[in-house]
Amino acid sequence: MNTDLQSLLATLRGTDAMSAKQAIQHPARVLPTDSIERDALYALPGDDTAAIRCGDHYQLLAIEGMLPHFVAQAPWFAGWSAVMANVSDITAMGGRASAVVNAYWHHDEAAADSLLAGIRDACQAYGVALVGGHTSQSAGNPAALAVAITGWARSLLSTLHVKPGQCLAMVVDLDGRWHGDAPYWKAFEGVPHERLRAKLDIIPRLAEAGLLQAAKDISNAGLLGTLLMLLEPTGCGAHIDLERLPCPADTSLERWLQAFPSYGFLLTLAHSDIATVQAAFAFEGLHCAAIGQIDDSARLSVTLSQQHHEFWNLQQHPFTGFSYPQEH
Repeated sequence: MNTDLQSLLATLRGTDAMSAKQAIQHPARVLPTDSIERDALYALPGDDTAAIRCGDHYQLLAIEGMLPHFVAQAPWFAGWSAVMANVSDITAMGGRASAVVNAYWHHDEAAADSLLAGIRDACQAYGVALVGGHTSQSAGNPAALAVAITGWARSLLSTLHVKPGQCLAMVVDLDGRWHGDAPYWKAFEGVPHERLRAKLDIIPRLAEAGLLQAAKDISNAGLLGTLLMLLEPTGCGAHIDLERLPCPADTSLERWLQAFPSYGFLLTLAHSDIATVQAAFAFEGLHCAAIGQIDDSARLSVTLSQQHHEFWNLQQHPFTGFSYPQEH
């Protein structure tokens, strides 16, 4: 059955995850944006982490708060996911994670133990030190979790580096499975720890080789929401072809466009470098494809077969509100 692109895009615009990202506009209004040097902009929201210049490298800092119902229903997976999402954020900046801290509240001792086990297991798998945190465990507490991470990068991948004319690529680990009916595509179960780390290290290595310009971890806003967050800081636009997306077999396009993969990134790079970048990912069993191009339109337009529609106009409708337009 042929997919009606206009109906599909309308469905995706109306998801709870997209609404949650737009709610960020309220705190974004208080951010300073005038007469700020590039290094100071790197420390402001808009990227997957803050990046703070420290001599010849950048210190990276980020935090993830987990949805309360997720913490209550799947404590081990919530603990693991909190670390995994943070590690992916560091990776998307061209960095390597070094340590995490956590803060959790709980009323159930067994569930809290499971949550902490998930955090410890993920730290061991990804080679990250768990160095402390805050614990509040008593009968009246909600189930709540936040995990913060630090890392470092030699060659920074920032949304501020997005420019018209760049190739837009997607890389994803298709060797996984869905987490029940949830939007989580898990490609970490049963994978040796050294393999998980090797897959992550490709991105900082490519950044250090000058083969990538910007990156964004595909998050719970799905591919199109993540792409809007990649474009918005510089006021760029993009055109993508949905038929080019790497996608698991027997998965509908609607579901895949809402997926939160355990390993999935959007990348910008020179068109001349795409073959080299694809080969580096393929060596580790990852699928990388050129899916579109960056332009100066401030619009995200989408093609599927012979259908062509606009998904979003950032000039008319801000997404997160994190915008630091550059001269192209």
